[in-house]
Parts: sequence; structure tokens; C-alpha cells
Amino acid sequence: MLRQLSSGERNLSELAAPLRMTFPAASKHVRVLEGAKLVRRRVDGRQHLCRLSAAPLEDANGWTGQFRRNWEVRLEALDSLLDEMKAEERERRRR
Repeated sequence: MLRQLSSGERNLSELAAPLRMTFPAASKHVRVLEGAKLVRRRVDGRQHLCRLSAAPLEDANGWTGQFRRNWEVRLEALDSLLDEMKAEERERRRR
């Protein structure tokens, strides 16, 4: 649903259709997303229109970014170590 909403406002039926969900099930999911402040819903007549609220996702991305940078450094160090070990192994085989 979040991916669908990233391209703009959608009504609840449009959100439910690709997921093969009933309207009540989709509504329940949207309520959870509303509770997490990721989605805003407005009712226009019989249509429930939903819109993505990106700020909480940006906050989460910033928070996980700290860990991502740490892991990237560690994985790069591991990659370098593995390259060294492979080079040493090749050198041993040549002898």
C-alpha cells in the first residue's frame, strides 16, 4: 500500500485491488498505517482517499541510516580481508 501511495493519493478500492483484499480488510490495514502516522485518510462522499505521509518514513530512514553506514564500513573491511586471504591462498598454490 505504501508503494502505491508513493505515487499519489488513492482511494481504498484502488489500494485493495492489487492485493486482492476486501474493502474491510484494506480499511483495517489503512487504520494501522494511520495509527503509525504513515497515511492520512479523508472521506469524500463514499470514497475513502488515502495519502502517504512521508515524514515518519524519512525519520526512520535517518535512524536506520546510522546503522547502514556502520555496516557498510564493516562489510567493506570484511571484503578487503577476504580479498587479502584469496590473494594469499593463490600465492600459496603457486609455490
